[in-house]
Amino acid sequence: MTVAMSRAVKAAPAVAIMQPYLFPYIGYFQLIAAVDQFVIYDTVKYTKKGWINRNRFLRDGEPVVFTLPLDKDGDHLDIRERRVAASFNPDRLCAQIAQAYRRAPHLDETMGLVETVLRIESTNLFDHLRRALALTCAHLSIDTPVRTASEIEGVTDLRRQDRVLDICERLGASTYINPIGGTALYDPAAFAQRGIALRFLRSRPFAYGQANHPFVPWLSILDVLMFNPRSSLRAVLTGGYDLIEQEDNLCPAGASSDASSIPRPSQAVPG
Repeated sequence: MTVAMSRAVKAAPAVAIMQPYLFPYIGYFQLIAAVDQFVIYDTVKYTKKGWINRNRFLRDGEPVVFTLPLDKDGDHLDIRERRVAASFNPDRLCAQIAQAYRRAPHLDETMGLVETVLRIESTNLFDHLRRALALTCAHLSIDTPVRTASEIEGVTDLRRQDRVLDICERLGASTYINPIGGTALYDPAAFAQRGIALRFLRSRPFAYGQANHPFVPWLSILDVLMFNPRSSLRAVLTGGYDLIEQEDNLCPAGASSDASSIPRPSQAVPG
């Protein structure tokens, strides 16, 4: 029986706020496991060239992009306003993933997750992403509460750092943790003025066997699950990263999130 990954209850919690992504890489789930409350944006603009509705799996040793296709709506729409294309065939995508990982040791249990996620009946993109995240966290025994930004803040004109600070204050956060790619986006002094510590999480390299092919890092969490037993991933999810205040200030991995932070992938890493 797998034990859920939980944190000690704090009077003032650590919080992370991110866009939702389709089956994101393992660092995203390290971030969720490291905080007390995880918030996903629903009222931010959908970006075409990001990883919101696509990711990569491994086929014959090569990374292949898979996509949840969308209707051709206007670029001004928020994530929660975008619709999945009527042409989307979940059975076809499931078959492609199953064929690519036909020799993976954990194919059956991972395909159970994939099929449950991809076959939901809603045509709303955010419904798909939120459900995928919740089910994948449950599959990994991560019990961090996942909240939706609009349910916390209501209607807001705040943007970027100001919006993050507002959500943190509404949740009574003592610490805001972001992937390390955000070091250039946030001003530690602005957080300190609000009594909030700013931390960043940097994932450590995590290599594993991929059916005798040269290792390809930072693929979708599906690749990790296909080749690794879930019982072995607990240590990677809870301590396979370095928690830092900034690039040159390293804190011990596994230290309290009140005094540390979360990992960043390189710019080449998908969500």
